[in-house]
Amino acid sequence: MRYTRAIEKVRTLAEACTATAAIPGDHYFPLNEVYVFDELLDGPESLDWVQIALVVDLPDTEVTWGRQPDDAYAVVYPLRLDKGGFSYFWRSHEQQVANHFIREPVRIWSKEDGIDDEALEALKEKRFGDIPRPAFDKALLADELAATLKHLREVSDEYWDSKWRRAHSGNGRYPENTLRDAVFGYLDLLDADQEAGS
Repeated sequence: MRYTRAIEKVRTLAEACTATAAIPGDHYFPLNEVYVFDELLDGPESLDWVQIALVVDLPDTEVTWGRQPDDAYAVVYPLRLDKGGFSYFWRSHEQQVANHFIREPVRIWSKEDGIDDEALEALKEKRFGDIPRPAFDKALLADELAATLKHLREVSDEYWDSKWRRAHSGNGRYPENTLRDAVFGYLDLLDADQEAGS
């Protein structure tokens, strides 16, 4: 997609976040913030997809790296993230957003402040230096690696338990997805940790 189309998609996403968060009643929408990162922030003429980080109101033990939260459908479906154009990654509100993969992200929406029009306008005009961008604190990499290993062990221990398998099936997901995500998250962070020389 062209860069201008990508920016339109990002604004539409931010507007959908605001509209979905405002639905009254018992509607559950655990999203706290949305960030864009990676290729979009280089201002290319075209790109394959927009990479986003979704910060959810869940503890970090439920949102280890590579893991899709159990309540992900409450975010993915109303925002139509499954329709293409976005590559998305989950972060807990208890974690720093930036990590070894999500580098210097730009916040475009938050539950507290709504749409960040200044950031979106700066992105549109490719004024990347005018946008606040949190840096990755490498000191936290070891903690995140330990959390992903703990999650992988839990998935491995429970994988063949029929009750666990039922609880991890539905909404287009299967136990195999949970295992794959746990393996990916751990190995990806292990590689990042070794590259960092920890």
